[in-house]
Amino acid sequence: MRQNRQLAAVYGLLAVIALVLTWSQNLAYFGGGGGLSVFPAFLRDAAVNPASRSVTFDIALVLYAAAVWMVFEGRRRRIPFVWAYVIGGLLVAISVTLPLFMAARELKAGATPEIEGRPGLLDGVGLGALAILVIGLCAFVFRQTGG
Repeated sequence: MRQNRQLAAVYGLLAVIALVLTWSQNLAYFGGGGGLSVFPAFLRDAAVNPASRSVTFDIALVLYAAAVWMVFEGRRRRIPFVWAYVIGGLLVAISVTLPLFMAARELKAGATPEIEGRPGLLDGVGLGALAILVIGLCAFVFRQTGG
């Protein structure tokens, strides 16, 4: 149980570091104002060259893989609010919410015996919608190459 708490603390620290690093850059980018109107420009800038496109594809696909794992593992271990981690990954940063989920998983694993739960229909619908979003983002970024 102590090891679980220590590992959860490491994951929590990683989440804080990720939040500071990602949002220092997000705030610098969006700092000029404009609210959500600058989001299309952000996506275009994420597709400006092969390096940015590679990172964008990488993050989008890691986000989806992490979301699938979080939903299945979250349901299996009965971690509450599993979709908050997924949505937070979209709105904040997956590098923040994945370690938070992993910390919650460690704390749950140390507190309860192995339990089994299963994703439901709404989980499937949510993951399907997320897949469409990720595919759309990747298609948008790919189109920016002229391909």
